[in-house]
Amino acid sequence: MLSFSLPWIFIALPLPLLVYFLIKPKPQPQLSALKVADNQGFPVANESVASKSSFKLVASSLVWMLLILSSAQPMWVGEPITQPTQARELILAVDLSASMQEDDMKLNGRYVDRLTMVKSVLRDFIEKRQGDRIGLILFADNAYVQAPLTFDLTTVQTLLDESFLGLVGQRTAIGEAIGLAVKRFDNKKDSNRVLVLLTDGENTAGSITPEQALELAIAKDITIYTIGVGSDNNRQFGFFNRSSGVDETSLTNIALATNGKFFKATDSDELEEIYQQLDALEKIEANEETMRPQNALFYWPLGLALLIVGLMMIQTLIQERK
Repeated sequence: MLSFSLPWIFIALPLPLLVYFLIKPKPQPQLSALKVADNQGFPVANESVASKSSFKLVASSLVWMLLILSSAQPMWVGEPITQPTQARELILAVDLSASMQEDDMKLNGRYVDRLTMVKSVLRDFIEKRQGDRIGLILFADNAYVQAPLTFDLTTVQTLLDESFLGLVGQRTAIGEAIGLAVKRFDNKKDSNRVLVLLTDGENTAGSITPEQALELAIAKDITIYTIGVGSDNNRQFGFFNRSSGVDETSLTNIALATNGKFFKATDSDELEEIYQQLDALEKIEANEETMRPQNALFYWPLGLALLIVGLMMIQTLIQERK
């Protein structure tokens, strides 16, 4: 069927008539004229002027109507198509606290900070999640939903790339991140409820402890895969040691309590293993998505209006050259 995105624009159709009746014409000065008793000598001229005036009026009116029609954005809407969808649903929780700035991670032969390693790890991970619904939580002093569960993996990747250390604080609220993920999953009636937590595992902030959040996750049957970010080999800078290790015990306990698993971000073999385990998760039936194909038609009246304007310009140029 035919539909219009902006049907209210049709209100402007009678605008030229309103201008015609509301604005009074400027009075013409009285000029002396030669009175002729018989004007039969000028019939062709009179008919020609009247014909040109009528053509311009009809053409201008048609152009106006076509422009209004085009501005209303007409489109042809096809029959509804219902498609059942299947997908895994995963939430990524990424630590942006100050401890993630330690440059103790080796990537492509050089040392980088932990957040850079996380982005590198997740780039390949997200790319392999085609067909899955992914959400993104960023946390430090508090936890925030940066991207709700979505099939738009490009946007999730962009939002992750644009994140930076200190964006949401300096400390680490792991409990807040898990609690927020539980809340987001709680809104989903049918979900396999998988949370992938990437952090150095040292909880230092938040109104809810990791243990309390873990109880909520267990109650809601949420599986948590934890990925520790941090090197076991401390880097030495003169007499000072700047690097802090990963709290593997805490992250392992969180994962095992929810039937998940703990992984190290520096181990490519174990990262490949988490890909395989997540691929093995059974896809769930999501809500059916109904779509109706739409074909834009605005360019047809717009093109016809431009054609008429072009013909009027050509006619004017021809008359001026005569």
